[in-house]
Amino acid sequence: MKKIEAIIRKTKFDEVRDALLEAGIEWFSYYDVRGIGKSRQGRIYRGVVYDTSCIERTLVSVIVRDKNVEKTVEAVLKAAQTGEIGDGRIFIIPVEDSIRIRTGERGDIALYNAEQEN
Repeated sequence: MKKIEAIIRKTKFDEVRDALLEAGIEWFSYYDVRGIGKSRQGRIYRGVVYDTSCIERTLVSVIVRDKNVEKTVEAVLKAAQTGEIGDGRIFIIPVEDSIRIRTGERGDIALYNAEQEN
């Protein structure tokens, strides 16, 4: 099992959500986050200079079985990519175990319903 965390532009969240659902990833969490990026320039909007060093982004977090890692990463890449600086990052982190609280099931089976093999 792997945990995939993707830090993406807030404007790309709907596209990423739809791409994950289309790829069969039906459960994930997301959070509004802020971070400091490489770019440290001021942007001018209607005559006012804004500091862009603190960037608002969305963090998408999903735990998947090993066989679903690549399709999950590809879905995020295709949906979130604009080709410009600030598109974000994807992190893949090993997960030692998972436990379904309701039934006590452990491991991969705790991530999905056995009746719906995906």
